[in-house]
Amino acid sequence: MDTEVDYITEEKKKELEIELVQLSGPRRKEILDALEFAKSLGDLSENAEYHQAREDQAKLEERISKIEYMLMHAKVVSRHHSTIVEVGATVVIQKKGSTEKKKVQIVGVEEADMAQGKISTKSPLGAALFAKKKGDTASFTTPSGAVEYKILDIE
Repeated sequence: MDTEVDYITEEKKKELEIELVQLSGPRRKEILDALEFAKSLGDLSENAEYHQAREDQAKLEERISKIEYMLMHAKVVSRHHSTIVEVGATVVIQKKGSTEKKKVQIVGVEEADMAQGKISTKSPLGAALFAKKKGDTASFTTPSGAVEYKILDIE
């Protein structure tokens, strides 16, 4: 697997498809209605409602474009057991000098969520772990210095 490619799981693909339908249909109509209402209020140069609706419209269109791009270009991966760290793998790691074990799942950028233990392939730790095997060490540099993790298990 290539760390330059964007990856998503099948679950995330379905979530993005549902979000796209919602944004392109009902949400887009809401914003267009808000724009029409704001225009009816008169002078657009000092019309806060109009400017807010235009800003909301720009954000919406940007998100729609991003989702469409992800669905078109991202590689969909499924969970499977592997002997190397790749997208979809859950990795048990231990920081050098610590007894605490951490379990992280390697995911694409769109799914990264540190609170849930999901790290991106493009994050420093994710990139360091990528393509390593059980027993290998992965190191990367942080602002406070080098950090090293040992891979205890790959699920």
